[in-house]
Amino acid sequence: MRVDGIKQQIVAIGQTLGFNDVRVSRSDPGEAADRLMAWLEAGYHGEMAFMARYQHLRADPSLLVKNTIRVISVRLDYLPEDLETTQERLLDPEIGFISRYALGRDYHKLIRQRLKALAEQVEALIGPFGYRVFSDSAPILEKPLAAQGGLGWMGKHTNLIQRHAGSYFFIGEILTDLPLPIDEPVQNHCGSCRACIDVCPTEAIIAPYVLDARRCISYLTIEHPGAIPIVFRKALGQRIYGCDDCQIVCPWNRYAALTKEKDFLPRHGLDARKLDDLFALTESQFLHLMEGSAIRRIGYERWLRNIAVALGNAPTSPKVINALRSRLDDPLPLVREHVAWALDQHLAG
Repeated sequence: MRVDGIKQQIVAIGQTLGFNDVRVSRSDPGEAADRLMAWLEAGYHGEMAFMARYQHLRADPSLLVKNTIRVISVRLDYLPEDLETTQERLLDPEIGFISRYALGRDYHKLIRQRLKALAEQVEALIGPFGYRVFSDSAPILEKPLAAQGGLGWMGKHTNLIQRHAGSYFFIGEILTDLPLPIDEPVQNHCGSCRACIDVCPTEAIIAPYVLDARRCISYLTIEHPGAIPIVFRKALGQRIYGCDDCQIVCPWNRYAALTKEKDFLPRHGLDARKLDDLFALTESQFLHLMEGSAIRRIGYERWLRNIAVALGNAPTSPKVINALRSRLDDPLPLVREHVAWALDQHLAG
């Protein structure tokens, strides 16, 4: 089979497996590798040491998977509810807001399983070939490579945007030695818009296309292991896992379609759970509730830390005060420190 025919089969199989788009790019990330180096040198990665540890692999995927010359990138939409509902949840002071990508099952395994099924079906057609599948699971410049193949363009908030699908989608990739025809990049349509920059609660988008992760609420609530800097705590509001503000205001997300994947729909009512309810979970309850969820990765300590800050930002009420006082003597020092701060917000003076 000719390589263009193989590519057509890959796209067709990808669509039958539920992927919303399938594109092919070269494996060389080009200038994106230089931008990563500058970003790391500026310290914008914070305590994400893994970003610097494997930068050589990010610059050259063939060092990760031998003989890689192409990257097959896929898109899978995940928006579980309309944006009006998301905005309402974000503005409700009693609800613990969770980034919409994390409301359902963890996407990593789901996407990798489907990518493996895609590769195996292609293998059944053409015989063995070299490949490995990934989804946010290895040191790869996923978004720049996907953008090179036309899966979308890099927005000023550093998320991929697709003109007819917005930015509420996951990506994954197959690194392969197949010499497939490549797709062309699409035009950047951000123009003079700076909605994502202006809305960021912590001013983490310090310039168009430049994110200082140390200020980003997603970093602070997920990746950051220690105390949340006091200067950012009020800005967190009721966001207890991630932040969607820059996506909510993006004009292109008026085209974002609701997901067709049942696994990405909210589980256990996490789209609208009350802060005091979530704060009362024991560790075993937390681990059970978050089984199969991306949230489980942050662990119980960070979970309570984040909710303590959110309760400190909630309107003062006996329910909020009692919830915080219940953990004044928590065995975890990190939790106790954030609970004490939260109570000060309500009881100072």
